[in-house]
Amino acid sequence: MKPVEKNIAIALLNWNGKKWLEKFLPDLLAHSRDAKIYVIDNASEDDSVVFLQKNYPQIKIISLPVNVGFAEGYNKGLIKIPEDFIVLLNTDVQVSEGWLDPLVDLLLSDEKIAAVQSKIRSYRNPEYFEYAGAAGGFLDNLGYPYCDGRIGNKVEKDTGQYDKIKEIQWASGACMLVRKSVFFKTGGFDEKFFAHQEEIDWAWRARRHGYKIMYQPGSVVYHVGGGSLSYGDARKIYLNFRNNLLTLIKNLPPQMLFPVFFSRLILDGLAGVMFLFQGKPSHTFAVIKAHFSVYTHLLSYLKTRRKPYIKRFYKEKWTLLNSFF
Repeated sequence: MKPVEKNIAIALLNWNGKKWLEKFLPDLLAHSRDAKIYVIDNASEDDSVVFLQKNYPQIKIISLPVNVGFAEGYNKGLIKIPEDFIVLLNTDVQVSEGWLDPLVDLLLSDEKIAAVQSKIRSYRNPEYFEYAGAAGGFLDNLGYPYCDGRIGNKVEKDTGQYDKIKEIQWASGACMLVRKSVFFKTGGFDEKFFAHQEEIDWAWRARRHGYKIMYQPGSVVYHVGGGSLSYGDARKIYLNFRNNLLTLIKNLPPQMLFPVFFSRLILDGLAGVMFLFQGKPSHTFAVIKAHFSVYTHLLSYLKTRRKPYIKRFYKEKWTLLNSFF
């Protein structure tokens, strides 16, 4: 075994996910060479832990006393994992043969790489990309997240159009390999986010510190999606709208904060009206609730902003707010 192989871990954050563990752990064990596997259990109410103890004694369980969400769950779990390179992997992800080596090789090729994302296809429709991450994440001119292979709710068929290694703006928490030292050096996940878009906020902070986030198409995994909250769940709508705005407040350059935030107030309001006309009043309320939560935390989040901004992040190759330069 190479020395680096002893330093690789895979961390699955679990909450009531016994059915996914039953389904996908066999492939994970078969295709993950000698990586150490950990399950961070977020106070599951099913018998996930008993199932693991009985059937997979080689997997180390890190039990949390209460469900603290994705962000804090990973922060608390990763700090207890001794390995230096850790894959964050959703429990509803099926890995494929040879998925791990390309991630590790790319991360180790450059000490300035903080994280590497796999190509993420749909488990239910394997020829197509999956919503959460697809072929690497970006932000548009108003800070809305999108992916190569997915814009809005529309996903593309994978025909090899995104088969080149590239630098991206954010990597999906469904499957990404992180350099643990950089993860904590740059603050880890924002625990106030609870879940959704915490990886976007963290990746932005990492890039501001001069690190790179990469996409590795040589690593392919298949994601079910919506394992904890379905894509149309009002709670998910709330978290996505709120956390996206908080990410912008924390990370936008000073001269861009007001025009972008003001534009988003208008557009998010229109989105709320659209939900209402679609017969989804719970979604409209989720948008309103998200904004009021942002206003409540506005002053505290403005205090978290850091200067100076790394100039290289705002070069032309980045799509985010290029029109201002």
